[in-house]
Amino acid sequence: MKRPAGAADVAELAGFVAAHPGIEFLDVYYTNLAGVPRGKRLRAHEFLSAFEQGRYLPGSLLVADITGLDVEESGMVWEDGDADRVGWPVAGTLKPATWLGDDSAEVMLSMFELSGAPCDLDPRRVLMNVIERFTADGLVPVVACELEFYLVDARRGRDGGIRLARTSEGRAPLHRQVYGLDSVDLDGDYLRDLWAACDALGLPTGAAIGEYAPGQYEMTLAHKPDALGAADDAVRFKRAAKGVADRHRRTATFMAKPFAELSGSGLHVHVSVNDKKGRNIFASADPAGSAALGFAIGGAANLMPGSIAVFAPNANSYRRFRPNSYAPVRAGWGVNNRTVPLRIPAGPPASRHLEHRLSGADANPYLAVAAVLAGVHHGLTHEIDPGPPVTGDGETTGERLPTDWSHALALFEGSRVLADYWGGRAAEMFATVKRVEQERYNAVITPLDFDWVLRSA
Repeated sequence: MKRPAGAADVAELAGFVAAHPGIEFLDVYYTNLAGVPRGKRLRAHEFLSAFEQGRYLPGSLLVADITGLDVEESGMVWEDGDADRVGWPVAGTLKPATWLGDDSAEVMLSMFELSGAPCDLDPRRVLMNVIERFTADGLVPVVACELEFYLVDARRGRDGGIRLARTSEGRAPLHRQVYGLDSVDLDGDYLRDLWAACDALGLPTGAAIGEYAPGQYEMTLAHKPDALGAADDAVRFKRAAKGVADRHRRTATFMAKPFAELSGSGLHVHVSVNDKKGRNIFASADPAGSAALGFAIGGAANLMPGSIAVFAPNANSYRRFRPNSYAPVRAGWGVNNRTVPLRIPAGPPASRHLEHRLSGADANPYLAVAAVLAGVHHGLTHEIDPGPPVTGDGETTGERLPTDWSHALALFEGSRVLADYWGGRAAEMFATVKRVEQERYNAVITPLDFDWVLRSA
């Protein structure tokens, strides 16, 4: 098979090995539709063949559910003979994985059919399909992802529950202290190691803040005129945050709602659009931005109901949508207003952009960005009126957003526009995987069933 465009070549491997002669292990992985990185750990004598010929992996992994089980309903298991696809290393992503040790590295993969055609079920391909719509119009989406997460104790309780992690000094976070530096100090050793790991990966990480709950953090990733690269950054950041936490005997969780009484964790997607000359078409002295930004908001709002299943892909995701929690529960947009799902942040005119605040941190970054950008492009193409902005509390005005998993999946399945932007079988297969996950989740009888019904029914 011919090396595809965007794949790393042997010279990149040779240069990396020369600069890091102690590397003995290489994790090669991609992220499947359920948002889980899957791949292999190679030994040094296998590196060259992975860069010369790609690495063969079972096609069923593309549609495995979040627990790793096959989804037979996809037709990708028995009917397909569980046939291999080939993953090619992505240029520029071969980097040291410092949390695994000085002898370890990682590289991302893009998946292809054996014919050489891009695999339409690879989430990277889905995002590329949407980006190509912008390219055809002479536009470049500029994207950044912000991710929130909790540090929890690596040991589960006897009841299977979780608790906030104690620091190396044995202290446990007790108060919210939003933006408090004391909370950052508590986990300073972890954050230093995470920043070092991100630097080694070449990730453009910035400030870390203590979020709206004890033990919860947010770290910013820089805007870049490369939406695919921005999603790659988010995927690699999540992997690094979890790996570094393991080394500190903690767990970094990107669950949308790990604690019922505390705030949920989100994935905020920041978007602007450049023209052929690199100028931001959303820029304006008006705090509400240009007419183009209004159209982008209109399109994002138009596709939002059909995209909820992407932004909230798991049963736990819907526990995040609670009033007065900074997780939007109603449609709407506003200027410098964190109570709405579509926010125009404050800043200088040249920085005008859209912050899409609906996704949980558990969303697949590729698919979430693909859904957001599909809405933006749809709005720009059809000049969709966003309607008036929300002023004040956005949680009391506007149409109620779907916050039920089954309803959200039905709306996703009915969105022809989103399916058209994603291309191929991706939307159909995503819905299939999530329907199966929902059935498997609902089939489990939990202790809560006994607590509520055992004696009362």
